[in-house]
Amino acid sequence: MMSGNYTSIDNQKVAGSVPSVPDPGHVTVKFADSSLETFPPSEAQGKISGASRPPRDADDTFSKPVSGSDEPQQSGWFQTFTVAAYKPYFDVDTSDVLERIKDSLFPFRGTFNEKTSSHPDLYGPFWICTTLIFVAASIGTFVTYVAHKLKNKEWDYDINLVTWSAGLFYGYVTIVPLALYVILKYFSAPSGLVQLFCLYGYSLFVFIPALCLSVVPLEIFRWVVAGVAGFMSATFVALNLRAHIKSAGERWFFIVAGIFLLQLALSVVLKLYLFTVTV
Repeated sequence: MMSGNYTSIDNQKVAGSVPSVPDPGHVTVKFADSSLETFPPSEAQGKISGASRPPRDADDTFSKPVSGSDEPQQSGWFQTFTVAAYKPYFDVDTSDVLERIKDSLFPFRGTFNEKTSSHPDLYGPFWICTTLIFVAASIGTFVTYVAHKLKNKEWDYDINLVTWSAGLFYGYVTIVPLALYVILKYFSAPSGLVQLFCLYGYSLFVFIPALCLSVVPLEIFRWVVAGVAGFMSATFVALNLRAHIKSAGERWFFIVAGIFLLQLALSVVLKLYLFTVTV
């Protein structure tokens, strides 16, 4: 009996110590206005800051290091030895390359420099020279093979045709524009170095069909093909540089004439070395 009374007294004390909470009735919950149709949310509404988002253009991370990364920022001459420095010169569409090749086959227009002044490329010149190396080596090898078989003589493959062609075309399209760049700078008529690389690279395209036509085993025909290709290539370079070199003074004619004769000499070298067969 006594224990029951103590329990009821304790329950009354506990109940009396807890304050009563009134019933609030209906509770209205308001949410902040947000546009669920827009994803991802804007920087003001979203919780993801702009620094932690993925880059909008993934290609930018190739040439521009991400802020806060461990990749050092290259500047000055060190930038010349990075891939990113040459990336813009290989960023060209196929339609642009084909258009520039077509301009090189019509040398009397003389508008190539104007069209490429804002965006010269090295993609076309590189593949033109590379194609010329394999075409010259393969066609030259085929010509010597046919000449030996027609006279029933033993034929051996000459690997030097590949190395010689690589040295000739890569060396020509590199050294000649460099030398011309220094000469024009000396005569106070500087031209862009990449622009000269682009011009000389596309000027060699005409030699690709010329080398293919040289398969015909007629000596006079080969000389005509080499002469026409050399004349077209030389005219293309000379006319595109003439307007610019005129600012060099009275000696501009000798510079243009030297450029023209040097292109002709290239075609003569190709004819004498690749398509003069002695059995």
